[in-house]
Amino acid sequence: MSTFGLEKTFEPKRVVVVGGSPRPHSIGAIVLQNLIKGGFTGDITVVNSHYGEIAGLKTHPNLKALPFVPDLIVVTVPAPAIPEIITQAGELGVAGAVIISSGLGHGLGSIAEAAEQAARAHKLRIVGPNCLGIMFPHVGLNASFAARHPTPGSLALISQSGAIAAAMVDWGAEKSVGFSGIVSIGDQLDVDVADLLDYFALDDKTRAILLYLEAVKDARKFMSAARAAARLKPVVVVKSGRMAQGAKAAATHTGALAGSDAVYDAAFRRAGLLRVLDLRELFDCAELLGRHVRAPEGKRLAILTNGGGLGILAVDRLAELGGVIAPLTSDTTAKLDAALPSTWSKADPVDIAGDAGSDRYLAALDILLADPGADAVLVMNVETAVASASGIAEAVTERVKTVRAQKYSSPKPVLAAWVGTDQSVAPIFDKAEIPHFPTEDDAVRAFMHLVKHREATEALLATPPDVSSLFTPDVSVARKVVGDALRDGRSWLDPIEISILFKAYAIPMVPTLAAGDPAEAAAKAETFLAQNLAVAIKILSRDITHKSDVGGVVLGLTTRDEVHDAATRV
Repeated sequence: MSTFGLEKTFEPKRVVVVGGSPRPHSIGAIVLQNLIKGGFTGDITVVNSHYGEIAGLKTHPNLKALPFVPDLIVVTVPAPAIPEIITQAGELGVAGAVIISSGLGHGLGSIAEAAEQAARAHKLRIVGPNCLGIMFPHVGLNASFAARHPTPGSLALISQSGAIAAAMVDWGAEKSVGFSGIVSIGDQLDVDVADLLDYFALDDKTRAILLYLEAVKDARKFMSAARAAARLKPVVVVKSGRMAQGAKAAATHTGALAGSDAVYDAAFRRAGLLRVLDLRELFDCAELLGRHVRAPEGKRLAILTNGGGLGILAVDRLAELGGVIAPLTSDTTAKLDAALPSTWSKADPVDIAGDAGSDRYLAALDILLADPGADAVLVMNVETAVASASGIAEAVTERVKTVRAQKYSSPKPVLAAWVGTDQSVAPIFDKAEIPHFPTEDDAVRAFMHLVKHREATEALLATPPDVSSLFTPDVSVARKVVGDALRDGRSWLDPIEISILFKAYAIPMVPTLAAGDPAEAAAKAETFLAQNLAVAIKILSRDITHKSDVGGVVLGLTTRDEVHDAATRV
């Protein structure tokens, strides 16, 4: 249903907590307190048949007893009671439900299926179950059990993990970065990643979208929504389960297979999403996007520092990540010569020496900002007893604000890394909305995130090459394979048919051969064994879909005898 009903769900006028509780530290109590303390100005009501009043609010025994129809219900009751609650809500005309409760199960016959069917019958939207909740600071809505309240801002977060969502709220509070909306999707019984991408892509309060994913349920729907959203605003994704062990853990967590990471990586690139690998990098991207930093025109970085060693480390990391140190033009070098002591480094990174004060920093910064060979500037400082680190930070931020106010057609991004300083420096950069980082490594990685986002956007708009210039598919062979299967009344192809079909379209795959008996299998394996390759024996049966379940698969065979014995057993 895409965005149907989501506006009322995320910007409700009336909210009911079903299962609100007076018991300290219970989910029902925390959700209710978050709603009250979050600044929500609409009506808040509680459904609980055991108490007449909770937190100063009159309670009702069930949804049917309410004097009004709520826009949103937040459900914290035990799983078995949820289908009936969703049925009542649907009959009343409630727009959406956030099911925080867990234990609804998955698939046919589960409590989750009953709740989903009840919701669909009345077009009621469900967020969750098994989620942290939702938070929309611009309307004061904190329908979650998070420990802190997010502040209003321009970042939207869609998270398949409640813990990750909670961590982002904590991080945002520490860094003074606000959110337009935070949705913990949990098991995605109804509202999924694609629905939320569609919603936030058109939300005028959202400037950028952050995603934490473990698995995508509907690939086609996701790709369509992701491509559309990425055309309008930056979309950053971190996906867990990149390694086999992580993918197995993700399947346990979400109840869905994570799939091949290479497929996800290709899909993200094609959709124009910027992929990062961990939470640290997601935080860095949020830092950049929350400060409204524009993407650089290229990947040439000018580095200004008072520490030579720090500059060298930054250059190493820049080269490792695919960036380029900005080549100083002769005009820029001459201007730096005139403005700086003769001891400066004469190259990028521009090392202005450890005794540099604010005046020296500003003189060099002005020149680098005007250099056409630099796409962005990284200003770094190591605190010394000679010059005040906070004083230099104040001077740099004021100069950057002045440059921004001049409304240049394309002001360069400026990043900062104040290494080893106390906490007094961070608020200076926060106030000026200049991204700042604790180390040169973090700052360089952040710059490359900007570069990769620009490249992802360009790739999104690129047209794939015409494959007809590379090969001509054997359509007649492919049609025969599919036609034979259809005439047999089959809905899937066996491995040999798949091999023939892929070969007709020049799609590489593992060589797959048919053998009529163990001796033939051993003979056909010889070609691969001679190349020190292992082979697998699989039963060839159109009646058995999951071959490994019946012992029909043997892997890792490296000798002719092993192949013969395995084929005999199968």
